[in-house]
Amino acid sequence: MPQHIGIVACSAEGAALCYRTVCLEGAELLGRHEHPEVSMHTHSLAEYMRCVDANDWAGVAELMLSSAEKLAKAGADFLICPDNTIHQVFDLVEHRSPRPWLHIAQEVANEARHCHYKRLGVLGTRYLMEGPVYPEKLKAAGLEYRIPGPKEREKINQIIFDELVNAQFTPRSLAYFTEVIRGLAQEGCDAVVLGCTEIPLLVTPDTSPLPTLDSTRLLARAALKKAISS
Repeated sequence: MPQHIGIVACSAEGAALCYRTVCLEGAELLGRHEHPEVSMHTHSLAEYMRCVDANDWAGVAELMLSSAEKLAKAGADFLICPDNTIHQVFDLVEHRSPRPWLHIAQEVANEARHCHYKRLGVLGTRYLMEGPVYPEKLKAAGLEYRIPGPKEREKINQIIFDELVNAQFTPRSLAYFTEVIRGLAQEGCDAVVLGCTEIPLLVTPDTSPLPTLDSTRLLARAALKKAISS
């Protein structure tokens, strides 16, 4: 039997995309309507944002661990978190967790290496683009990276929190992301990390000037692989 996947969710749209990917692509691997058992728990996004805005990353870790404990009691064999930003506290969570985790940025780095990319543009929340989550994993994988400039980071952050997490996907915002990605291409990037789990709902491979590394679906696929092969 496949292992039971536990999803520690944060924002709804990204978590829903991750869940749907596990279920739909599970059927492609296991047979019609088949997928591993999945449980998901999420605290309110507002609880997470109160901690993030106060720079209380220990509080973020406690929220994640609270979800982890609930999912372990529900029978989850391992855990994933379809939210890039809160991986900033992964080191505070992993050693106290009742179950092992997959790391979203590690799965992105693995795919980038598999595709022989050399320099990645990284998009996400301001906290993610300016934080340590991707630099650490990409450097360890021998990959270079670039992020947009300060004004672009603020605008992207605003679009994520005012629109994307609320399921608003507008042509104007797609055009802005496309412009930013085009700028990253001009800096020598050969692919772009969609490092907010809602961005793939706006930016698709067909609309992006660069090949995309969809962190949400890559994490879901890694979870499927682990669940089925264990």
